[in-house]
Amino acid sequence: MKHDTLQHRWGFLILGTAALLFAGVIYAWSILKTPLGEAFGWTGKELALNYTLTMWCFCLGGFGGGLLGKRLGSRVCLLLAALLAGGGFILASRLTGGSVVLLYLCYGGMGGLGIGLAYNVIISTVNRWFPDKKGLCSGTLMMGFGASALVVGKLAAALMEGPGWQTAYLCIGIALGVVLGLTALFLRAPGPDTVLPAAATRRGRSDDVEALECTTGQMLRRPSFWLAFFCIVCLSAVGSTVFSFAKDLSVSTGANADFATTLVGVLSICNGLGRILIGSLFDKLGRKKTMLAANLLTVLAAGTTLLAAVLHSLPLCVAGLCLTGFSYGSSPTISSAFTAAFYGSKYFPLNFSVMNFNLIPAALTATAAGGMLEATGGFTAPLALLSGLALVSLVLSLLIRKP
Repeated sequence: MKHDTLQHRWGFLILGTAALLFAGVIYAWSILKTPLGEAFGWTGKELALNYTLTMWCFCLGGFGGGLLGKRLGSRVCLLLAALLAGGGFILASRLTGGSVVLLYLCYGGMGGLGIGLAYNVIISTVNRWFPDKKGLCSGTLMMGFGASALVVGKLAAALMEGPGWQTAYLCIGIALGVVLGLTALFLRAPGPDTVLPAAATRRGRSDDVEALECTTGQMLRRPSFWLAFFCIVCLSAVGSTVFSFAKDLSVSTGANADFATTLVGVLSICNGLGRILIGSLFDKLGRKKTMLAANLLTVLAAGTTLLAAVLHSLPLCVAGLCLTGFSYGSSPTISSAFTAAFYGSKYFPLNFSVMNFNLIPAALTATAAGGMLEATGGFTAPLALLSGLALVSLVLSLLIRKP
């Protein structure tokens, strides 16, 4: 392999990370939903359902990317993603409040499908360049996706305070279309004659696994998949739910509106840092120790956030959101790195999209928590639920064995 090809793979990693930085705007929902409720009188439960539908469509878009990637190629898939995601936000900017269903169709449906399609294609394509650094590659890409709530979310918040929420949604839509379109033109997979570094097996690591190159059907018949799937469901549910009401939670513990918005950004920073940290640990320590660390962190995060809600403590809320960001950053990175390490790279796009369906039950938790919040008028009950899920995730992680 030529030396410049080795350099190219780092350029593709940077390109993919930048594209996912914009695509991760769906994590800024706790910021983007605020003006919609104020403008149209939509309830918290109706807006929480939009987040759930967005996550469902995100998973379906990822599955579509796994199916269509080989058939149509990454360029066509990313162009389609640009049209769906960009068009969804642009259409959402024209909402007049007639029906919340239009929000579900534009933001949740088109936006979720487009971003899910882009997510799968970008991660699958870039990961093929890094068989020797699965964790680092996954973590870096996920960092870009997770950091979007800070970068794009803060820009959107500034636009909503100035020109208005419609301008913010319009700008997001245009930016998504342009960035994903440019990514489609430049990103490519390694060719059939490209020779890349082999995955390294480290002495002393008890959980090194040999790539099995499992088809999706074979993967689904393995107990290791289902244990990991439901473990990641619980991990994702904790972070996803807190993301959906992070701003409101901060306000309930005494933060003003500006500081609450900043805390959503801090949550996003920790989410991004957690993704690259967990990715590096996966490469260095292996699956077992990394997943144990991630689960213990999630238990601590859920417990701290629950205590903050009970005591109405802003310092504990800040600590809980930071811990939650780090713990949530672990779930998508583990999902990607685990799938590649246990089931190989040959069928990775479709296998990864199936593993990513963990976000659907995780998103249902956000809807359930929204209902509990409205019923009880406080955050104690939903956060107690998340603490229980964190403990379940820890138990499932300990039960996973080699494939």
